[in-house]
Amino acid sequence: MTQTTTQRTATPRHYLMCPPTYFDVVYAINPWMDPSSPVDPAKALAQWEALRAAYEARGHRVDVIDPVPGLPDMVYAANGGIVVGGKALAATFTYPQRAAEGVAYDRWFAEHGEPTYRRLGQTAEIMEGEGDLLLVGSTLLAGTGFRTTPAAHAEVAARLGLAEQGIELVPLELVDPRYYHLDTALSVLDDGAVSGETVIAYHPDAFTPAARATLEERYPDAILVGADDAAVLGLNVVSDGLNVFLSDRARDYADALKERGFVPVGIDLSEIFKGGGSVKCCTLELRPASTTEETR
Repeated sequence: MTQTTTQRTATPRHYLMCPPTYFDVVYAINPWMDPSSPVDPAKALAQWEALRAAYEARGHRVDVIDPVPGLPDMVYAANGGIVVGGKALAATFTYPQRAAEGVAYDRWFAEHGEPTYRRLGQTAEIMEGEGDLLLVGSTLLAGTGFRTTPAAHAEVAARLGLAEQGIELVPLELVDPRYYHLDTALSVLDDGAVSGETVIAYHPDAFTPAARATLEERYPDAILVGADDAAVLGLNVVSDGLNVFLSDRARDYADALKERGFVPVGIDLSEIFKGGGSVKCCTLELRPASTTEETR
């Protein structure tokens, strides 16, 4: 692959994160979780703080939701909901172990989001937030197969008013239980708003043939990520259009990002990985109704 000539530009983002105060692996609801593998709480917190500091050092705003005792997976803030066009829709989880997280994130939207982010409450259908719903410009890629249901896709489209915002929802079915959320199998790297080039990356084997065909048609220049980097959740990234925050173990993917003009920022989240998540799982993006958000 030749070096890209596209000029990448970082744009300021607004993120919501939850510290891993109560993070632990005490049950197994995905293939990565092993309750017999102990978590080092101090190390987990230090790694989370390093991720937060990396965002803030590059000009991004980070709000923090208070963790709730008894909810060890609440650190995975991306699953808490989705915020598009200033509308905040809280998650409804598949497993009872995580059910109260949706209530906690909905409460945060009510108490801290308005008026910038209008709270819409939780979904009636199973919907696990930005774990399965990834916005790429005017397209919302919507994962299903393990967690978020097709019925939830329809509910999200209606309640967020996607059609009125000019956003098309595109469903993608996942088939590998290791990549149980879309954000473990696909990265949004550049929405094209500034650069003019929309860029994603994905692991083809995580998708059904029909979903792969959809991705190939829509994103013919996507970065294809191999099994080794996918297996360290290397695709679970956050990008600001220039800087791509990702697992420091996804080395081939990092090289591919450089070739496309991005700046990979390696983050060690080895403790938080034990619960089946990485950078993106820890990060929920808050998108206001306008493209310019007042700094508070």
